Amino acid sequence: MAKSEPEKKGRGKINPQIKIQNIVVSSDLHANIDLFSLSKNVKEVDYEPEQFPGAIFRMKEPKAVIILFKNGKLICTGSNTEKNIKIVLERAARIISHYVIPPQ
Repeated sequence: MAKSEPEKKGRGKINPQIKIQNIVVSSDLHANIDLFSLSKNVKEVDYEPEQFPGAIFRMKEPKAVIILFKNGKLICTGSNTEKNIKIVLERAARIISHYVIPPQ
């Protein structure tokens, strides 16, 4: 009895081609953020709390998207290198720092 085609292919050496296409990073700024003011003053930020509790910050260069929550937690996605992630988060932190809610 002849072996089926898939069984024959399964015995060869496998060399997967790996390409990183998307890195997801979570972070915490350890500060409360005024998402309303941020979205009013920064055109790259969309915030519709009745739809979703986080603000969506779309960075164009390097390309990435940050989902930012009022409690300062964020998720960054859409970049394919660690270097670009660091650039995006540094730029975003500089902008977001102007919208930190002081502790009461």
